[in-house]
Amino acid sequence: MFVPHTDGERAAMLASLGMTSIEELFPAIPEGVRFPELKLTESLSEAEMMEMLAELDHANLPVTEAPCFLGAGAYYHYVPALLDNLSARGDFYTAYTPYQAEISQGTLQGIFEFQSLVARLTGMDAANASHYDGATACAEAGILAYHHFRGKRKRIVVSAGIHPHYLQTMRTYLQDYDGLDVAAPDQDVLNGAADSAFLAGIDGDTALVLAAYPDFFGTVGDLSDAANAAHEKGALFAVCVNPIALGLLKTPGEMGADIVVGEGQPLGLGLNFGGPYLGLFAVTQPLIRKMSGRIVGETVDNRGQRAYVLTLTAREQHIRREKATSNICSNQGLNTLRAAMYLSALGPGGLKAVARSCYDKAHYAAKKLDGLKGFKVLNSKPFFHEFVLQCAEPAAEINERLLHNNMIGGYDLSGTMPGMENAMLIAVTEMVSKQAIDDFCTVLAAGGKRA
Repeated sequence: MFVPHTDGERAAMLASLGMTSIEELFPAIPEGVRFPELKLTESLSEAEMMEMLAELDHANLPVTEAPCFLGAGAYYHYVPALLDNLSARGDFYTAYTPYQAEISQGTLQGIFEFQSLVARLTGMDAANASHYDGATACAEAGILAYHHFRGKRKRIVVSAGIHPHYLQTMRTYLQDYDGLDVAAPDQDVLNGAADSAFLAGIDGDTALVLAAYPDFFGTVGDLSDAANAAHEKGALFAVCVNPIALGLLKTPGEMGADIVVGEGQPLGLGLNFGGPYLGLFAVTQPLIRKMSGRIVGETVDNRGQRAYVLTLTAREQHIRREKATSNICSNQGLNTLRAAMYLSALGPGGLKAVARSCYDKAHYAAKKLDGLKGFKVLNSKPFFHEFVLQCAEPAAEINERLLHNNMIGGYDLSGTMPGMENAMLIAVTEMVSKQAIDDFCTVLAAGGKRA
């Protein structure tokens, strides 16, 4: 419970700063906005507050109550019941930050298992204990590449298939690095990383080449040519993955990736109103010591028993900014534990079955939608469980009609991609039934009429 400071404690703290009032703490804030008048309603009783919150809650349309075709980076997958039951244990919920190995063995072992699973899933040699989300993991790949070349290479080439929010995050993180340019060459956004404009953008000044797998538009393809093009210029090659797709597709490691990043939300985290999520980060052996974030290793203690410790990076990497070569991040410990539980519960066969179901249902939906008058699937390359649907009217109007029919439509691309004013990104996971897909097509075919 929060216990406020007493007047005496406030006076003592101000005196230690050579001040006499709280107002003296805020000279950098414009005076007109320092203490705004808050237009608050009258206080409510607990019962009244609960009633108001229940009314607000009814304004939501949960994915558990309506078929959901919305993805674009966050996906509705089935979360096994054991995850909520196990991860809600008090010893997991309240685990301490894993610095002191002598009191954090359970935390450290959980992270070690997560790292091992991510390394196996991506085909890489090692993984760290996670980042905040997929966007910050992409930014950290850029920081790693910058330091790998000691700041001598000033260019990062990003495929147009990277999530646009990830690209924005990378540019925000890297904007103060001396002369570093995060370039996204103009290319056919539906052609994947094989696009000639993307490959032609790689030069001798490139530190990192980043492609998505599958990309923002759902396209999948062998990235070996992109990896080779990067390596021929001496650059590192990174792949941003959807981890569910790796249950079915070739691993980035098999295609020559040096770094693999991605959003771990599909691995048992649920949608959770947008977060917190989980950033995946894995590398090949030569880059392990340059990988940001925490890394847990397995060793033997002085009694000959198996033990787990933070390894390879100094404590300064996490707490002393002037010594750190990466962001000073806290790993998403509880989320990594859930991801490890998810992968362990499903196993390779279960993960492959989920990925196969997503793939099959998405292609069933695409075939049906492409046959409707006024609609066309724009993906000409293979795709996983997302695709772009060109519509005869604005996507916002179609989504409004779908909501009236108790369905959650696709991601409106009009505000994201020039030239796609009447297009939406459709996502289909294993949680969407064949009947829901048929009903979805019926509503779209009905046009302005209610289905």
